[in-house]
Amino acid sequence: MSSEAVLQGRSSRGIIRQILREPLLGPLLALVLAVIIFSLVSETFLAPYNLSLILQQSVVVGILAVGQTLIILTAGIDLSIGAVAVLGTIVMAQAAGAGGPLVALAATFLVCVALGAVNGGLVTVLRLPPFIVTLGTFTAIQAATRLLAGSQTYQVPQGPLTFLGTSFSIGRFNTTYGVVAMLLVYLFVWYALSQTAWGRHVYAVGGNINAARMSGIKSGRNLFSVYLATGVIAAIAAWAALGRIPNADPNAYQNANLESITAVVIGGTSLFGGRGGVVGTLIGTLIVGVLRNGLTLAGVDSLYQNIATGILVIVAVAVDQFARRRSL
Repeated sequence: MSSEAVLQGRSSRGIIRQILREPLLGPLLALVLAVIIFSLVSETFLAPYNLSLILQQSVVVGILAVGQTLIILTAGIDLSIGAVAVLGTIVMAQAAGAGGPLVALAATFLVCVALGAVNGGLVTVLRLPPFIVTLGTFTAIQAATRLLAGSQTYQVPQGPLTFLGTSFSIGRFNTTYGVVAMLLVYLFVWYALSQTAWGRHVYAVGGNINAARMSGIKSGRNLFSVYLATGVIAAIAAWAALGRIPNADPNAYQNANLESITAVVIGGTSLFGGRGGVVGTLIGTLIVGVLRNGLTLAGVDSLYQNIATGILVIVAVAVDQFARRRSL
């Protein structure tokens, strides 16, 4: 083998090691590559209205993915967050008819936070596995939502409850306040995770909960607060959902739980906890949105889109596993 080939091999391995050391680099490269490919496949992909559509279609799952990121950072997983948001839309629609929009918003946040507290209590007080807890609450919440709605769809009148669906223009680019709300949620949680003691404790608990306890961190309290925060985020997602479509449907967003996990994993957050963050999740959300939109423009059936997304998740988890082994 020539010295030039050896140098090229070493260079390739160096690039791979760099990608593994920088969790955001891989997802960012994947996003850029996807944008380039679909811009060549479809002339309309980079049109301002289509880019705006990608963002708007990503709002609800993108917000839910923030809450999912917090849970996964603590080495847990939340299979109920989408169901909580759907229940929130039903509560919001019914409470609006009884007491007006402010009462509806207050009731939604109260219900979603209460359900977050239930999940958090079962995980922290009874020390049950998050997967089992949220699988159980997902089933119960989904059934309760259909019972509460009576299998009916509730139309929400235009006003404060649909405000996040209101559009505005920045030059030629048209977007909605829902997109702004999503970005603000990401910004707030990024700040909380990176600039506060609470955020450092979240990473510590996810990295090694026993070591966190020995260092004086109140791990139970921190973990419980994460589930409360997830309840707040689910309520915001419910509000954004009614902005997207002003109908509260108990059968809506059936795959939101899995889609939020997909965005988090693709974004580089480790399923083993303690590694990752919401910046990667935002990139992961955009990757999923770009992939679905681009394949739709290319005329690819939605079933094949699901196959492509599933393969992407498996690749992302495999990379995470490999990076984890290299760091041990």
